[in-house]
Amino acid sequence: MAPPGILNRYLLLMAQEHLEFRLPEIKSLLSLFGGQFISSQETYGKSPFWILSIPSEDIARNLMKRTVCAKSIFELWGHGKCPEELYSSLKNYPVEKMVPFLHSDSTYKIKIHTFNKTLTQEEKVKRIDALEFLPFEGKVNLKKPQHVFSILEDYGLDPNHIPENPHNIYFGRWIADGQRELIESYSVKKRHFIGNTSMDAGLSFIMANHGKVKKNDIVFDPFVGTGGLLIASAHFGAYVYGTDIDYNTVHGLGKASRKNQKWRGPDENIRANLRQYGLEKYYLDVLVSDASKPSWRKGTYFDAIITDPPYGIRESTRRTGSQKEIPKGIEKCPESHVPVSLSYHLSDMFFDLLNFSAETLVLGGRLVYWLPVYTPEGQKPRIHQYLVSLLTTTIMMSLLFHHSFCIYTPRRWYPGTPA
Repeated sequence: MAPPGILNRYLLLMAQEHLEFRLPEIKSLLSLFGGQFISSQETYGKSPFWILSIPSEDIARNLMKRTVCAKSIFELWGHGKCPEELYSSLKNYPVEKMVPFLHSDSTYKIKIHTFNKTLTQEEKVKRIDALEFLPFEGKVNLKKPQHVFSILEDYGLDPNHIPENPHNIYFGRWIADGQRELIESYSVKKRHFIGNTSMDAGLSFIMANHGKVKKNDIVFDPFVGTGGLLIASAHFGAYVYGTDIDYNTVHGLGKASRKNQKWRGPDENIRANLRQYGLEKYYLDVLVSDASKPSWRKGTYFDAIITDPPYGIRESTRRTGSQKEIPKGIEKCPESHVPVSLSYHLSDMFFDLLNFSAETLVLGGRLVYWLPVYTPEGQKPRIHQYLVSLLTTTIMMSLLFHHSFCIYTPRRWYPGTPA
């Protein structure tokens, strides 16, 4: 660990997917583990190489145990625009920081990673041989080395105009890989219970990370659907709870969404999904409920509310109610009664969601939700101020034409509390 006040430099190798979500996810996770986002880079854009200053290797490892937007992290030993600059940077790196990983009893290997270009084996060997000035005293072990070092070369973002020489070259000690494999292992295609609008696994984990979900948290989804967002939170050790107005979805009844299957099976439900991944112990309950009429007593219950409200496109927006006058004195309905439903205006839905979150989130708790917006060319979506919610993150995922989806992350706070 670096001495107090001294931050080590690390290189993050980012995935080239969901670019708008990468920076907010990394910031949220660093904050969760006691770090802070500090970088000398002015912009990040689409580049997969980010240089960060992090207080300790433990925080770096914890970050990689959660992120699905980053592939790997390295302790940065040297960086340059050309090989000569890289070698000069490596020679200036403190030897005392190198020695613990280069002594005679250790084993190591050196890997080459290039972005936007493929090198021949001969070119790779040439680059490795050029590092002979480093004080490597250990033995090379290509199968199970104790330490892995990497040369990373950045050839820009344009695959049609690949430069002869890299824009940037990095050398560092590999620390850990991210959790990209979760996207495949939790893929909706492999899931027992799915719906027409089940959330993509990768986006589910990104939302959980934006919500800073941690072990023993209580996470709520008021528009739970088939529970994809609950699965991601449960994976990180949170207890999950949800509600939905659709009786058939909550109970796993009706027509199936899967190809070549007409009706849902007897055990197609949210609890079965959690059981599929060994997460059933984190299941609290899922109820049929109307989000416009919360049935909760006043109090703060949830560490995070993570949800994907219906927009009225593929899933209808509904709430209970009737345009007819209801006779007075009718307080109870028979058990078999199915409430009449009305259309639920989008603005009313989100206003109700913000109100509910303000009343039920713990102090510092986060609400993470999607919002469809219309954004004329060159304009940004307007964000309305809300008295008890501090908007910490807004990310826009552009779709066709001028339609986009924004993911918002307000945090419950009181005036005077730090962001």
